[in-house]
Amino acid sequence: MTKETTSRSGQNFTGLLDCLVKETSGEKVTLGQLMHIVERRSFGAVILLLGLIAVSPLTVVPGATWAVAVVTLLFSIQLLFAMKHPILPKKLLQLELSRDRLQSFVNASRKMAHTADKLTAPRLDLLTKPPFIVGVALICVASALVTFPLGLIPLGPVLPGISILLMGIGLTARDGVFLLLSSLAFAGAVLLLTRLLL
Repeated sequence: MTKETTSRSGQNFTGLLDCLVKETSGEKVTLGQLMHIVERRSFGAVILLLGLIAVSPLTVVPGATWAVAVVTLLFSIQLLFAMKHPILPKKLLQLELSRDRLQSFVNASRKMAHTADKLTAPRLDLLTKPPFIVGVALICVASALVTFPLGLIPLGPVLPGISILLMGIGLTARDGVFLLLSSLAFAGAVLLLTRLLL
């Protein structure tokens, strides 16, 4: 495998899963080690998870929509300031899991990752790098912010949630096309908010 191929595979979901196993050692692996491996992609992974929650039935719990928006806002601000990975409490970073469990997680996730790889590719990856990443982070911040007023109406937070979800996919896969789709979803959320206010 050439260096170029390795670099490319590291940009996709399957390659990222492989790195979690290949670039760690020992019978115990800490969350901090995993976060170090994924580096900036960890922002994408976190934002992706938050986006999934934002468009899931979990948000029917009173206050859940705003709670997810607050956490998304905090992580987006960290991305805005170009931190290498999200800041998490030290005790959380020291959490350990066995290598067997890590391998089981990777094996169980491989089919889903393979499907995601078919839909994504490193396209327009300049959008995931400075100075464009600042704009991406600002859209993520704005998506979290518009969630607060839209959370007052039924299904209002869906569009900003979709924007956050697509952004997580784009950042994780280094796929600028998904970041552009995220921008369209955000624009739709802004349009909806504007119509509600007028």
